[in-house]
This record gives sequence, C-alpha cells and structure tokens, in this order.
Amino acid sequence: MEKLEAALAKAREQRKSALANEEAVRERVPHQGKPLGWSVLPEIKLSQGSMTRHRITALLGGKDATPYDMLRSRTIRLLREKGWSRLAITSPGAACGKSTIALNLAVSLARQRDLKVMLIDLDLRRPSLHKLLDQNPPNSFHEVLAGKVSFEEHARRIGDNLVVAMNGTASRNPAELLQSASTREFLDEIERRWQPDVMLFDMSPMLASDDNVGFLGNVDCALLIAAAESTTLANIDICEKELAQLTNVLGVVLNKCRYADDSVGYGYGHYG
Repeated sequence: MEKLEAALAKAREQRKSALANEEAVRERVPHQGKPLGWSVLPEIKLSQGSMTRHRITALLGGKDATPYDMLRSRTIRLLREKGWSRLAITSPGAACGKSTIALNLAVSLARQRDLKVMLIDLDLRRPSLHKLLDQNPPNSFHEVLAGKVSFEEHARRIGDNLVVAMNGTASRNPAELLQSASTREFLDEIERRWQPDVMLFDMSPMLASDDNVGFLGNVDCALLIAAAESTTLANIDICEKELAQLTNVLGVVLNKCRYADDSVGYGYGHYG
C-alpha cells in the first residue's frame, strides 16, 4: 500500500509539473494558449420530456433542481477553496444512481453561464451516460483514449458551456486503458486545449473492479454516492477509506431517500 501511495503521489506531482510547464510556455507565447472555441463541437438538444423520464431534474432549475443546485454550490465552493478542477463521481456498487447524479450536477453547473463544464463517462464496463441523454454515439470515448478517434470528432456540446463525452459500447480493456500514462497525458492535453473550469468523471463502482485504483490519482477529488436502504455502512466506510488513499474525498452523498425531510430540502452525507 505504501508503494501505491508513493506512486500516486509521484503521479500527482508529475501532473502539477506538466501543467506548470505548459502555463510557462503559454506566458511566453500567448497565442498558443488560447482555448479552443466550444462552438465548433456538434450540439445535441435535450428533450424536457426525455430528461424528466430519466430523472434529470436540474435542467430547468426550480424546486426539483434544488438538491443538485445545493450540491453544485457546495462543490464549487470547495473546488475554488482548494484550487481544484477535476472531480470523480463513484459509488460502492451498482445501481446507486451515480451517473444520474453526475449528469444532474453537470447540468446544474452549466446553468451558471460563467462556468465551462465537461462530463466524461469513464465507467467503461457499463457506460450509461448516452442512455440518460437518449444518444446513440457513432463512437466511444474509450476509442478516443485508444487513439482511434479524435476528441473533436467524438465530443458533443449541450448549450454553450457543457461538453459531454460518452461511450456507446463497453471497453475490452478498461483497467489497462484507465491506468495508462497515455490516458493521463491525454486528459492533461484536453484540459490545456479546451480549458474547462470543471471536469466531471463518471467512474465505475469502487467494489466492482480495479479500474479506479490506477486512475484516481489523475483527479483532484471524488464524491462517493451511496444508495439509501441498499448500500451498507460497512461498504461506505471501506470505499471512503480507499478513496482517501487514492485522492481527496470531497464528500459522501446519500441518494434514493424515500423518506427525506422536505423541511431541509435533501438528504446529504458529509462534506470535506
């Protein structure tokens, strides 16, 4: 475990060093540091009926969006305090609703027009973001990571300030792909060229595979999504401790609360 923690710490330092070097280059040659215009990406239109059916209630704001707007505000505050931009969203097991929360959070963030947001599906074994968006992508983000498709060809835009990267199929080698140095370098390149304010990563469940172990050193922090009445306290504890060894734990969110107290708005876990 000590060797793993040392390797993750080294990876974080390499990422900080690489970004610092890129920033120095941009200062010397300003025109090379200009972000690419997001309007060049194809736009997908969201149907209100479809989004309601998939429980994407943050789209239009209002009472139904309140839980996600509260999560958005707390997330933005913590990210800004720490100077972070990359947030992974995971869960102990399947069916906790992490992808639904990831998309709702992305949509809520994007309703703040001064923020540029990217949502990337990295649950490469059972991708679901495309289903929530009623999309049938011609290619998958894991093909982008493998160098078969360019990011510009693959990515889609929702409005002016939200970009999504989806997977239409599962990857044959998700763990190897996510843990590769080329993936780390590619994410750094995306951040450099497109300059998002927030990057959200919908990850696979913690207890389902080893996909997250080698990847979470590439993000600044993580949210753990637990499902009321199905996720055990023991699993939450195990996953929170493992997350803390891999990255910073932003918080735990309790989802699927049937008996939430309306007087306080939403059932949260604890934060940072």
